[in-house]
Amino acid sequence: MARHETGKLPQSIDETIAMLEAHDYLAGTALATVLFLALRMKRPLFLEGEAGVGKTEIAKVLAQALDRPLIRLQCYEGLDVASAVYEWNYPAQMLEIRLSEATGTVDRQRIESDIFSERFLIRRPVLQAISTVAGRAPVFLIDELDRTDEAFEAFLLEVLSDFQVTIPELGTIKSSEPPIVIITTNRTREIHDALKRRCLYHWVDYPKAAQELEIIRRKVPGCNAMLSREIVAYVQKLRSVDLFKNPGVAETIDWATALTELDALALDPEKVADTLGTLLKYQDDIARIESAEGRRLLAEVKAELAQG
Repeated sequence: MARHETGKLPQSIDETIAMLEAHDYLAGTALATVLFLALRMKRPLFLEGEAGVGKTEIAKVLAQALDRPLIRLQCYEGLDVASAVYEWNYPAQMLEIRLSEATGTVDRQRIESDIFSERFLIRRPVLQAISTVAGRAPVFLIDELDRTDEAFEAFLLEVLSDFQVTIPELGTIKSSEPPIVIITTNRTREIHDALKRRCLYHWVDYPKAAQELEIIRRKVPGCNAMLSREIVAYVQKLRSVDLFKNPGVAETIDWATALTELDALALDPEKVADTLGTLLKYQDDIARIESAEGRRLLAEVKAELAQG
């Protein structure tokens, strides 16, 4: 396996896999390939998939592995330019005006020039991401883009095209080096094709059993081997059930951690029922798995592991 040197961009797909593995992120060849290409081509990487499958974690691992700052724009309904890009520090500006008046300064043009300067500018994530020194471009995570509205998506389209922001009072601020952009979405709504065309795309799926077992081994080292196998097998079966929200990898890790804290050595119906709140987040799903169906799944898991 190729090795990756911290702080440097990977030079191959194998090195990309090694870079992620060094920070306990297990990626398949397809994900490592698209990530490697996004870094080489300097294109945003658009990651789509269910919540809890590790999309956000990729940006965090990249920032650590490349020794770059991580700038995160957490999207939500109603997100606007003032919250995402920049705004002026109005209280400080008003105080400056009052001080100027108190000292007898009456040059309105000079006062206006002073209060609309960098000193009073509050940089939000978008402006922070493009206001960096060459060679130290940050990892810019635009998280859960599907939570915003189409108006903000259209604004973001312009930013991703030129990596610049125009501030009427100051002029245009352009990035000396484009940030490494990771965009995530849980697909609660479709993102416009115009934005997707500017990105490389990858669907992040739930991991296979062997991969999820290795994730548990790395993330919850105190979980004993038999319990880890039962947890993974049970979660894999749960994802085939028609639940309102399937458990993601994050929930699998939480469940393994909770059972380890309880000194569990193996799954039993009582422990499953008592700890389902770490794995499932909707009462209808919990009620369904607490019933005979949950016990049937556990019996299947025990039988399959005993055979194999």
